[in-house]
Amino acid sequence: MTTTSALTRAAELYLELHRDPELSGAEQRTAARFADWLTGTGYQVVQGVGGHGVVAALRNGPGPVVLLRAELDALPVEERTGLPYASTATARTADGRTVPVMHACGHDVHLACAAGAAAALARARDRWRGTVLVVGQPAEETLRGAAAMLGDGLYQRFEPPQVVLAQHTAPLPAGLVAHAFGPVTAGSRTLRLVIHGRGGHAAAPHLAVDPVVAAAAVVLRLQAVVAQETSPAEQVVVTVGSLEAGSGGNVIPDRATLTVTVRGFSEQVLDRVGAAVVRVARGEAAASGCPREPSVEELSRSGVNLPDPALTEAVRAAHQNAFGTARVAQWPPALATEDFPLFGEAGVDLHGVRGIRTAYWMLGMVGARQWAQAPGSGPAEKMAALPPNHSPEFRPSVRLTLQTGITALVSAATAALGPGD
Repeated sequence: MTTTSALTRAAELYLELHRDPELSGAEQRTAARFADWLTGTGYQVVQGVGGHGVVAALRNGPGPVVLLRAELDALPVEERTGLPYASTATARTADGRTVPVMHACGHDVHLACAAGAAAALARARDRWRGTVLVVGQPAEETLRGAAAMLGDGLYQRFEPPQVVLAQHTAPLPAGLVAHAFGPVTAGSRTLRLVIHGRGGHAAAPHLAVDPVVAAAAVVLRLQAVVAQETSPAEQVVVTVGSLEAGSGGNVIPDRATLTVTVRGFSEQVLDRVGAAVVRVARGEAAASGCPREPSVEELSRSGVNLPDPALTEAVRAAHQNAFGTARVAQWPPALATEDFPLFGEAGVDLHGVRGIRTAYWMLGMVGARQWAQAPGSGPAEKMAALPPNHSPEFRPSVRLTLQTGITALVSAATAALGPGD
């Protein structure tokens, strides 16, 4: 279904998006470009859903409602790919810092593929019946955008879908898609812990309570939490992503702030390990003589991304038919996380619609030469050596990645929609 001219147009959109990325919650230009494309393809488009969210509908008679979801936002990462279309963009964060911005997670690929698929489905309306919804979701990287769109009435203002489809780039060879037999990505909890000390002069630490020392103890102690709280069979990680304290070497600050993320594949494990993180912080603060307990704030949470087994099998079969079995691989559960599950059963408390089935697969994006030159004797070693998502050197191979991603979405959507004439 992907003609040369359509692929060229999708690639042009990708390059525009890659050159001009925007941070989570600030995706105004990105949303406008995506909306303009979909409007020009014949979709009825609404902007501003849950922030800068875009929703486009193409109705083609009675039949299932199938939603294709892609993400609008980029990351505070400085691009180091050396590509002629590399991002040089910067932006101001909510706390006033100026940061570089890059599409280092493939959201520009996802949008271009969704746009190309939307156009292909519009050209082939004789092959299917039903309604296609295309969603450009804001703020995925902060795990807030899906909830914001659903909270803004996504499934009340538009037809609630029976099926929701999405894909995500991964450091696999371009031309491949990969499905999981079970969870695709993990659930998470992200906590902000503030250790309260008593500030003072660096020359008189005995007259202060140094929160940096307590925070350092927390960081070290957290490295043992996984071994103490989970069995070896469970996949769990605890990551201290930031530790911020003080402004000068001659001042003991009065607080230190840690941001900690817990990732795993069950809600029970996430709750248990999250509680252990808080317990460790309180214990180390008490041991350091801090004047009060740490403040704890949950910044975000996400559920385990567990697609519907029957739908996944149908989509896998459609992909095997489209690409051949050699280009449809198996994906092991990854500890990356996503807010995509909220569009399905996991978000029923937000949207109130039961029975929505989801399918989610990984999309290869590494060019043949880059894959061949990567050190390692097998796929696992090569993947470990290649720039991962969120890397400053993240570099999709444009043509084959877009061609595969568009076809993957079209074939999956067509399998879920009603048959045509």
